Amino acid sequence: MSSYSLRGLHWFEALSANAKPFPGLPASLRVADGVLGDQAVRWLAVVADPDNRFARARNGEVGLLEGWGLAKAVDEAIQADRDQAQKRALIAIVGVPSQAYGRREEALGIHQALAGAADSYARARLAGHAVIALLVGKAMSGAFLAHGYQANRLIALRDPGVMVHAMGKASAARVTLRSVEELEKLAASVPPMAYDIDSYASLGLLWETLSVEQIEQPNAADISRVSHCLGQALADVAANGRDLRSRLGASNRAASSRVRQLLSEQW
Repeated sequence: MSSYSLRGLHWFEALSANAKPFPGLPASLRVADGVLGDQAVRWLAVVADPDNRFARARNGEVGLLEGWGLAKAVDEAIQADRDQAQKRALIAIVGVPSQAYGRREEALGIHQALAGAADSYARARLAGHAVIALLVGKAMSGAFLAHGYQANRLIALRDPGVMVHAMGKASAARVTLRSVEELEKLAASVPPMAYDIDSYASLGLLWETLSVEQIEQPNAADISRVSHCLGQALADVAANGRDLRSRLGASNRAASSRVRQLLSEQW
């Protein structure tokens, strides 16, 4: 039994069936061009690679190769579609446990690699590409910032294994000088500290949450339902714009919305 999650790989393979693989990337990246409905799309996923040359990036973490590889795949789409009236959508399938923590990663500039990936996704969005993120597993720390967080719309599957946070529970407990049990009690009353999808949704960042029957290995009904939801997200982006204003409407973002309003008025 592997110690890493295969969710990202399984969902990538299921959703991108018959798509054309994008060449020249490390084994930890899966990228392919296909069609969703009548919309051209590029599917992107970071997956586990037990043979990754960087030991800290063998369980699906986003490291140096993954950050620069994502930037390469997204930049190529921007360049290829520069003169196209309808630009392909970018769909990030997200199941990433963390960024790669290691001395070599720090020495070789993992901050630049991950920033390069985030920058490419942001530039694609600003250039007219709809960007959708589908959360099928963990979406943790810098890995999520580099792969998925720049999306116009975030969709999360409803499952205890789908969680979003700045760091894992054990790390957060150490940083806050609490036990994991104490951290969980605190999270029950402070939504930004929580890991569950409902708490994250209360911050206004998710466009939709979706239940499926077999999250580890999606069946035909799961694929159909998720594909339909992705299509709806693309239609919503086309109808309502590619900015990120939709993230500010939730009850737990009232203060953020008010601050932005006052800044806009004073500016």
